[in-house]
Amino acid sequence: MEHPVNRPLALIIDDEPDILELLDMTLGRMNIQTRSATTVAQALELLASQHFDLCLTDMRLPDGEGLTVVRHIQQHCPNTPVAMITAYGSLDTAISALKSGAYDFVTKPVELQRLRELVNSALRLTRRPDAPGNPEGDDPILGISPPIAQLRRQIAKLARSEAPLYISGESGSGKELVARRIHELGPRAGYPFVPVNCGAIPSELMESEFFGHRKEAFTGAVADKPGLFQAACGGTLFLDEVADLPLAMQVKLLRAIQEKAVRPVGTQQEQPVNVRLLCATHKDLALEVAEGRFRQDLFYRLNVIELRVPPLRERREDIPLMIHHILQHLAERAGLPPPRVHPDCTELLSNYRFPGNVRELENILERAFTLCDNDEITVNDIQLSPAPVPGDETDLTQIDSLEDFLDDIERKALTQALEETRWNKTAAARRLGLTFRSLRYRLKKLGLED
Repeated sequence: MEHPVNRPLALIIDDEPDILELLDMTLGRMNIQTRSATTVAQALELLASQHFDLCLTDMRLPDGEGLTVVRHIQQHCPNTPVAMITAYGSLDTAISALKSGAYDFVTKPVELQRLRELVNSALRLTRRPDAPGNPEGDDPILGISPPIAQLRRQIAKLARSEAPLYISGESGSGKELVARRIHELGPRAGYPFVPVNCGAIPSELMESEFFGHRKEAFTGAVADKPGLFQAACGGTLFLDEVADLPLAMQVKLLRAIQEKAVRPVGTQQEQPVNVRLLCATHKDLALEVAEGRFRQDLFYRLNVIELRVPPLRERREDIPLMIHHILQHLAERAGLPPPRVHPDCTELLSNYRFPGNVRELENILERAFTLCDNDEITVNDIQLSPAPVPGDETDLTQIDSLEDFLDDIERKALTQALEETRWNKTAAARRLGLTFRSLRYRLKKLGLED
């Protein structure tokens, strides 16, 4: 029999005796010790006196809200997962808890199977030796720039949560790599990571692909087939380019998320599914909602927390490191020594805007690796897409006012320079060859500064 000292310890906080008894009995059968509190004050006192492997707290307590406990744990014992117990249908409450740092939530009346899944998942996180508290090691996200350092910190924090996550970023910036890293650092790492490009599935096959189908559900269905939700069971389902989902499929996806269950095509029976949902798109999802192409209720369900992946032009100091890593990989794959890179070549790439981001850098280097002579990549081996020239091939019939047209070009140039320098006005002025005073004047004139 396992010694009590080695048993996990959970703190359960609720002012309803029936709920406390249910939680205590359920966790006890899972070989978990419990301590109970009925108020925020009692909970904070217990948290100050001993370490807990897990915390379950009701939202409404006699002397305050469970969110106070969530925030306290985030600040003082961030390695302790905390889950919120909310009233049925209190989606706003659950979202507030997740944004405050809660690991997950469970609704009343408490479903025991859902509770056990949540508890087991949380304990896997606290027992992992390489849990996000030590996210070093084999990190596939390269870079030493401040935006990448911040991204790593956010990934480590978000890996500890079950909150739905929206990963935003330009095409080629590495959104799937970020999603996979979140999965690898989280408690679901031992289960599947299933990526799916929503724009690559024909609309007539979407329901079957996502939820599966039964034999003879439609012409060509010769056998039962599990869907993507079932394939990701216990793990993470990553929906890339989620903005490309047709509206009819968005309704079905929303129901699957809300009910945590799917109904395969050809059956009336729903199957429970246990997945963490991550999604991404290079489009502006809020704009898609505003223009009626994406459901607002689904947007709020998917966009509980947004994680922005910076474009390559915002982290130019990482480019030399990435050049070295990509060429090393290409050389290993070809069974050849990695080529040298002429300094002029590195400088050229470091000053390029990379509209296609990391994916474009990989393509440029793969082409250069193939074309270079004498085991050295020079500027002649680098083929860059020409930068668009403002006003090139302008249709004069579309210009009502030359002054407005020129103001628009100037506004774009100023905004681009500010974005590339992370809104450092001194650096932006230097990049544009302006004095700081002249930059301030232009920003005010164009309404870019209050």
